[in-house]
Amino acid sequence: MKKNKGSLYTLVLSGFILINSACAQNPPSGKAYVDEERLAQQSTVLLNNSGYVIPLQNLEQLKIASIHFSNTYAADFDSLLSKYAKVTIFNGNSYAAPKSLDDLSGDLRMFNMLVIQLNEADLSNPDLAGFISYNQRIKNVVIALFGSSNALLKLNNVNIPVIWSERITPVSAFYSAQAIFGGVPVTQKLRQNISPQLRKNMGFTTEKIRLQYTVPEDAGVNSDNLLGIDSVANEAILDQATPGCVVLVAKDGKVIFNKAYGYHTYDKIEPDELTDIFDLASMTKISATTMETMQLYDQHKLNIDTTLGYYLPQAQKTNKNDIHIREVLEHQAGLIPDIPTIEAVKPTDYTVDSSADFPTKVNENYYLRKDYFKDIMWPEILNSPLRIRGQYVYSDLGMVIMQQVDETITATPENLFVQKELYTPLGMQTAGFLPLYRFKPEQIIPTEDDKTYRHALLDGYVHDPTAALMGGVAGHAGLFASANDLAILYQMMLNRGTYGGVQYIQPETVDLFTAKQSAVSRRGLGFDRWDPIADHHYPSQLASPQTYGHTGFTGTCVWVDPKYNLVYIFLSNRVNPTVSIKLSNLNTRPRIQDVIYQAIMKGM
Repeated sequence: MKKNKGSLYTLVLSGFILINSACAQNPPSGKAYVDEERLAQQSTVLLNNSGYVIPLQNLEQLKIASIHFSNTYAADFDSLLSKYAKVTIFNGNSYAAPKSLDDLSGDLRMFNMLVIQLNEADLSNPDLAGFISYNQRIKNVVIALFGSSNALLKLNNVNIPVIWSERITPVSAFYSAQAIFGGVPVTQKLRQNISPQLRKNMGFTTEKIRLQYTVPEDAGVNSDNLLGIDSVANEAILDQATPGCVVLVAKDGKVIFNKAYGYHTYDKIEPDELTDIFDLASMTKISATTMETMQLYDQHKLNIDTTLGYYLPQAQKTNKNDIHIREVLEHQAGLIPDIPTIEAVKPTDYTVDSSADFPTKVNENYYLRKDYFKDIMWPEILNSPLRIRGQYVYSDLGMVIMQQVDETITATPENLFVQKELYTPLGMQTAGFLPLYRFKPEQIIPTEDDKTYRHALLDGYVHDPTAALMGGVAGHAGLFASANDLAILYQMMLNRGTYGGVQYIQPETVDLFTAKQSAVSRRGLGFDRWDPIADHHYPSQLASPQTYGHTGFTGTCVWVDPKYNLVYIFLSNRVNPTVSIKLSNLNTRPRIQDVIYQAIMKGM
C-alpha cells in the first residue's frame, strides 16, 4: 500500500536530516556543522587496521550488517552507511532474554562483514566479548566505538579494526560511518598512552576515496544561496510540469545538497524520496552503453575508428558496413532518429499472457512474441536509410547498434555487463535495467499512463517504446537509478575514472570521450556537452566549456563540470500522466543549474 504523507516535499539537506531517522537531536547546520565535523575528525582514531580493512574494498563481495545496542545516534550512523552499500540493520537490544547474542550470531550467518556500534555502557554486557570473539573468527568485523578512553580500555585486547571517537554527537556518528567507506579520511593517532597495548601515536591514517556527505559550507558554498533551487523546483510542480523531482549537487567530492520535492503522481499520495528510482531514458546512453564502450576501448577490444561491419557480420551487406564507431558515437553516421515501434506491432505479435512463444514482457498484460527484435526490429535498423554522413542527426538507433557491438565483443548482455563491472563494485544499489526484478513498484517513480498502445500506467517498465519492445534492455534507454547512485557513477567520471581506490576507466579514455570531438556539433563520444552558441545557454548560462553529460526524455539530466569540480543531477517524471513540454518551457533543469553556479561563485 502506498504511504500517505501530507508535506509538499521530503527534505534531506546535505544527506543528514534523514527520513525517519530517530535522532535525539538534530545535527547543527552551516558553519556550525563544519566546526563540529572538524572536532569529530580530530577525535577519531583508527586502530588495528594493519590488514587495511578500512576503508572497505570489494563492495561486490560484501554482505554487510550493522549491529547497534544503546548508541544514541545509531539511526544517523546507519543512514550514512547505507549511502555506500546495502546494509541490513540489527538492533542488538531485541536479543535480550529469552533470546541471546548467540541467536543474534545465528541471524547474522548470511553476512560476511559486521559493523558493530558500541559505547561504554554496551561493553558492560559480559556476553559481548564472546559475541565479538566468535564472529571475528569467521567473518570480517569492524567496531565503531563512541565515548571516553575508558570505553577503549575495555577493547584493549581486541585485534579487529576499531574506529574510536571520543565525541558522542550526530556528526561524530556521521563521520565514523563515512570513514568506514573512505568518504572521509582518518587523520589522527592516539594523543596519550591509554594502556601498555594502546600507546601514544598508535593508529592508522586513511585517505578519502569515496563521496562525502556534508553541508554546503564544507565546500565553500553558503546554504542560503541554494534556496533558489526550492523556488524553481516548486514552481515546476505547481505548474504541473512534473509531479515531483529529486535534485543532487556534489562539489569537490562532497554531496552538499540532496532534496526530494513533490509526489510520485499528481494524486499526492506518495511523496518523492531520495531513494526513489527513476526511468533515466536517454541518460542510459552515457550511463550504461558509453561506459561499457569506454571499458572495451581500454581493453583494446574495441577501436572507435573501425567499422560496424568489422564487428557485426549482419551489417556487412548493408549501408551500415563502412560506418565507423566514432561516427555512431558522435551522432554523425547519417542514421535516422528511430524506426516505427509499438504502433507497428501487429495483433498477432503480442498477447496478454506469457508463454514460450510470447516470452518478452513489455509491461503488464503485454507479451511480445519470441525473437521479435531479431526478426523484425534488427533487420529494419540494419536496412534503414542513411541521411548525409558527417552531419549531426540525433539518433536512438546509434546506441541500439552500439549495444549490439558491445554485446558481440563481450558475449554478455549489456545489463549484466554494466551491473557486474560497474554498478555493483561502485556500491550503486538501485542502478540497473529491469528494476521490477529487484524492487517494489512503490520505490519506482511511474512515467506515462499509456492509454493508446500499452493500456497501462508504466511503473517500473521503461517508457521508451523501442526499449520496451526490446524487453527493457536497450543501448539508448531502459536504465533506472536513484540520484545517489548517479552521483557515485559521475563522481567516478569526474575523478577521471577512479572511485573507491579502483580505476574503472583510464583517465585518457575519460578525457577522450568527454571532450569535444565533432567539427559540426558540440558532441563528444556518446556524451553531450556544453554548447558554444551563447544564446543557447546549454546546459546552463554559467556552465564551463568543459561540461559534459546528457538529458533524458522523462525529465532527467546529469552534468559534470570539471572546472568547478561539480556533479549536478536532476531526476523527474515529467511524462506523467502524459507527455508534457512544460519542464522544458520553464527551463527548470538549467535554472536550477544556474542557482548552483551562482552559489559557487559567491563563495569564491
